[in-house]
Amino acid sequence: MYNVLLVDDDELDLEGMKRFIPWSELGMEVKGCVNNALSACEILDQHAIDILVSDVNMPYMSGLELARIALQRKPKIRIIFVSGFQEFSYVQQALSLKAYSYVLKPLEDRELIASLMKVKRDLDEELKYREVEEAYQDMIPIAKSDMLLRLFEGEDTTDREFMDKLMKTHELHRLNWPVRVAVMELDMLSRVDDNAPSRLEESRTFLKQLHEAANRGDVVPYCKLSPQRIALLLEANGIEDKITQLIDFAQRRLSLMVTTGLGSPVHTSEQLYESYRQAIQAVEGKMFFGKGGIIHFEEVSIEPAMLDYRMLDKHMNALVNAIKEYELVQIYDELENLFCAVTNLRSKFTVHNLTSYIIWKLDQYLSSMNEDLFELLDIDIRKLDMLLQFETINDIRKWMLNHVFQISEKLHQKNSTNDSQFIRNVVKTIKERMNENITVKDIAQHFSFSPSYFGFLVREKSGHTFNELLVQLRMEKACELLKAPGMKIYEISDQVGYRYLPYFSRQFKEKFGMTPLEYRKKEK
Repeated sequence: MYNVLLVDDDELDLEGMKRFIPWSELGMEVKGCVNNALSACEILDQHAIDILVSDVNMPYMSGLELARIALQRKPKIRIIFVSGFQEFSYVQQALSLKAYSYVLKPLEDRELIASLMKVKRDLDEELKYREVEEAYQDMIPIAKSDMLLRLFEGEDTTDREFMDKLMKTHELHRLNWPVRVAVMELDMLSRVDDNAPSRLEESRTFLKQLHEAANRGDVVPYCKLSPQRIALLLEANGIEDKITQLIDFAQRRLSLMVTTGLGSPVHTSEQLYESYRQAIQAVEGKMFFGKGGIIHFEEVSIEPAMLDYRMLDKHMNALVNAIKEYELVQIYDELENLFCAVTNLRSKFTVHNLTSYIIWKLDQYLSSMNEDLFELLDIDIRKLDMLLQFETINDIRKWMLNHVFQISEKLHQKNSTNDSQFIRNVVKTIKERMNENITVKDIAQHFSFSPSYFGFLVREKSGHTFNELLVQLRMEKACELLKAPGMKIYEISDQVGYRYLPYFSRQFKEKFGMTPLEYRKKEK
């Protein structure tokens, strides 16, 4: 919608223009309808007016004077004059003000509509041109970024025409060689964070401010690699000071950390690929060197040590034993030993493999105790993907230490309560033989106890007799099977060890206050 301001000291003409011109059909909206130029000036201040339709001859201030003021405030405003004067001097002044039309009174709706349609076509064309221009301007940084990235990745360095265009676009000829490629990465993006949306918004602001910083003074050629990474081409002399200045400017009002990786100095454009590759390797070295600083390729290019897998197993076994014995200091020491073993390898892949290895061994150990790793930690197995998002080995070590402490603590609590290892083994055995007509004598024999002593132990450690525990487990299993469609009630009865269906139904009703069939209907 284009905004229109109507000005005429003749109230009938003013009301006629407002009421009888199909403004909405023309894609226009009347924002003001006044009978003097002074009031019109106030509306021009309050609204973005696109079209001014004004009488020429008005008291206090003429329409021609109003038009001059309007053009000063908004040079692209479109003006249509309406007037009862046909003298050449009025028309001449209107033309000098670049008026679109000079409509004579008495007003003909068709003539004014035709003038308005002409204005609308012109405004539409201007809007379309402006949108194309804005799209073009938006594409320029993308094209520049793409050209530089192709150079960094070693493409087209032998194409003389491409290189000439690149040198001109990024003003590479103004750089004092040797130069180095620097890769900056926002540390917070790959961190597990509850405020991810706001963090992403902060990253966009940071990249925008970095763009401004790179274009202040001596222009810095750069290209965006990802939402959290940017590569820059900087003169080797004084490079750390330049990086600090850029980051300080870009970090204004933002609490973000940035890690920068630096490639080696190079003297020709053909060598930039190597410096770029080194800068990527350097910034990924923050897994071991930490976040928020500048990492030189020379620091991460040291030959890695070999991993002693026998020592790894030794520390893992010691860790499992410490968890079992609730030795928190030893847990800390053994985890430190495990992570120290891979720190010198300088391999992110190896760190993630070690983490998976620790979790796998813990899962094996807990399964042997009839425990579930993910139930103990109260996490979904899919959440382990978060370990791949941590940026440093310290982040992973802290996460692992915290969760291993939790496992040891919960196992210790369980072993300190009635639900001891003995009871868990009894429960496991009953569940495995649930469909048999088992007795206390059968299970006691399995554990090499006399029936009377076995019964005493069960009551002592669980607070229930063996029969009470057996019925409880059978009823729990029955409820689970009743929720699953397809099985007949008599089949469920047999599965949980009841050969006589009426007895199963009676015991089920005593436990839950309803028959198995009623329970199934209720669950549905």
